[in-house]
Amino acid sequence: MKVMAIGTLKPLTLEQQQAYMPKEVPATLQLYLDGKMEQFWLRDAMKGVIFLMNVDSVDEADKLLKALPLGRDNLLTFDLMPIGPLAPLGMLMNAV
Repeated sequence: MKVMAIGTLKPLTLEQQQAYMPKEVPATLQLYLDGKMEQFWLRDAMKGVIFLMNVDSVDEADKLLKALPLGRDNLLTFDLMPIGPLAPLGMLMNAV
């Protein structure tokens, strides 16, 4: 199942950035290497991130994201949306 995770980052001090990012980035990349994260983007103006995840459930995505360093300390929160193919396009194929 694919899940779009839209993350909102609380403002971080320079000290927080220096403390969290050396742990956050490798933990995020490990999710990519594990096949749980397919793509990732930075939201405009450093407001957060967007992850396209490949997981078994929304609950799994939630657990994985809350286990990241910023997630553990509630500094990065996510709205999770299951997504899939645009099924109504099938109607166009039947019209041909």
